[in-house]
Amino acid sequence: MKKPLWVIGIDEVGRGPLAGPVTVCAVAIPYSNYKKGMWRELTDSKQMSPLARERWYKEGIKLAKHNVIAYALTSRTAQTIDTKGIAACIRECVVSNLKKLHLPPDECLVLLDGGLKAPAEYTNQQTIIRGDSAEQIISFASVIAKVSRDQFMTKQHNVNPEYGWNTNKGYGTEEHTEAIKKHGMTALHRKSFLSRVI
Repeated sequence: MKKPLWVIGIDEVGRGPLAGPVTVCAVAIPYSNYKKGMWRELTDSKQMSPLARERWYKEGIKLAKHNVIAYALTSRTAQTIDTKGIAACIRECVVSNLKKLHLPPDECLVLLDGGLKAPAEYTNQQTIIRGDSAEQIISFASVIAKVSRDQFMTKQHNVNPEYGWNTNKGYGTEEHTEAIKKHGMTALHRKSFLSRVI
């Protein structure tokens, strides 16, 4: 197998919430730059403070504008999750992001978090348990995905403030589940997930 020209890190956020989309990010960087270890401060986005995540998110946008990295984001709505299932939606997002990057599969090393997999044509791929902690490029994807989804949920909070999405981001907190029982479901809620709590 020839030496890759690109390294792509992929992670998802929003697998478990009761409301909102699932979001997947893919970050690509030339292999030569990846080997330099450019982002040693990065780790799993869930372990970072909101301020640190926001700083790295802005850094990602800046690096992409200067063509240091490329990234792609794809989400699937609650309705699509209810129709197709969460696993199928995440697979679709992975495929969509790789297409958006426009990089030849045989030139890429794809590093994926958890149980994620790339299409078979990406023969040089590795699924890494806790990859968002072990590989900085997956961490970067994790940060961009999380901040993007969090921003969306915060905007939705302005439409439906009774659910507390500005703080719980759609996850099944006690506050959120009590609000669903009191006010009912919205179009943002995943009906297929709600049987667990209601």
